[in-house]
Amino acid sequence: MQYEFEEILETIRMTEIEHFDIRTVTMGISLRDCSDRNIKVTCQKIYDKIIRYGKNHVKYAKEIEAQYGISIANKRVSVTPISIPFDSCKEEEFVEIARTLDKAAADIGIDYIAGYSALVQKGMTNGERELINSIPLALASTKRVCSSVNVASTKTGINIDAVRLMAEAIKKTAELTKDHDSIGCAKLVVFANAVEDNPFVAGAFHGVSEPEVVLNVGISGPGVVLDAIREAGRVDLQQLAEVIKKTIFKITRAGELIGRKVAEKNGIPFGIVDISLAPTPAEGDSIGDILKAMGLEDVGAPGTTAALAMLNDAVKKAGLMASSSVGGLSGAFIPVSEDMGMIRAVQNGNLTLEKLEAMTAVCSVGLDMIAIPGDTPVETIAGIIADESAIGVINDKTTAVRIIPAFGKVVGDFVDYGGLLGKAPVMEVKKLCSSGFINRGGRIPAPMRSLTN
Repeated sequence: MQYEFEEILETIRMTEIEHFDIRTVTMGISLRDCSDRNIKVTCQKIYDKIIRYGKNHVKYAKEIEAQYGISIANKRVSVTPISIPFDSCKEEEFVEIARTLDKAAADIGIDYIAGYSALVQKGMTNGERELINSIPLALASTKRVCSSVNVASTKTGINIDAVRLMAEAIKKTAELTKDHDSIGCAKLVVFANAVEDNPFVAGAFHGVSEPEVVLNVGISGPGVVLDAIREAGRVDLQQLAEVIKKTIFKITRAGELIGRKVAEKNGIPFGIVDISLAPTPAEGDSIGDILKAMGLEDVGAPGTTAALAMLNDAVKKAGLMASSSVGGLSGAFIPVSEDMGMIRAVQNGNLTLEKLEAMTAVCSVGLDMIAIPGDTPVETIAGIIADESAIGVINDKTTAVRIIPAFGKVVGDFVDYGGLLGKAPVMEVKKLCSSGFINRGGRIPAPMRSLTN
């Protein structure tokens, strides 16, 4: 794909005035050859391999930033889901691995490393159960490690036993990190239909069908889309969709260019460009504000889900036209704490948990960075995860839950992490009991649409 010089200049203008950046360049590294019977040898192999591939990752990304004048917000690493190569480990050994990942991440200069993960949509091995049990302590005793667990898929249904275990892990993580507004939960994602090439943390991992090492890029640009919609004025919705598509096309082209250049610098293959619109807490960089610019009084108004569906569809269509390497999650993210428009809508009482759930049926990726009261029961959290998983399974799409039962907090309080994680108002959760359903355990069977062989 050839890039015209004028295209690059236009992208630079977007970075200067419209908050455009490359959200992440994520290096995926396979750890499948790092297992050893001795846990100390295993940890050394993990550390050495991450250092070998990742030692210049930040340096090279910064060189590309300087060359093209386009900001790369985050330089990160994802690894093979840890439970797979290290399935024989016990809980305390998994925590040692987490601390090794944390040290390696610090030594190569990145803020997060993802892949402390398990894939248990149909059942759990003993090792996977040990890893899930280790998650609270692993996240509480590290700063950079991110964890994710896939509990459902369209092909297998929903593993309710795993859903409950993850709800328990979330509650315990919240307690162990209570001194920092339960921040451990902000690094923990529960998936349905997780993808193998997602570059966005906390849910990234290096899939088992991926190569030895690869570079994936996640783009951003809500501010660019917001300005384009405002400039378009009173056009009809079909014309507005075209405006969004043209804008996303340019963003995707820039994202792939930067991703390929960083991969080339590292001497590794380029993987995919994830065309997701990822907001930040900065003013003018909000999906919520885009929805308002489309004509809604506020996020949560009737029509919100339709507007978000249109936005998401336009993002995907434009990205697919701009690149032959689209992957990851690719859509519009709606994390509450990371989006000032969403935060204000919750504060104004216009956006509820139930409306957010409806919105996740049409966007990427799910109930994301949502704070709820710290005394919310495990079964209720499990019910929220099961509901979101059902949306993913029935619609054959990726959905996820990154929820924070903020220890000691009640509705109206805030959790505040600063930076890209932002701050989240604690939202009300229905007090109706779902324990009778969740405690049945077992697996919700796969839907009819799974039979596509």
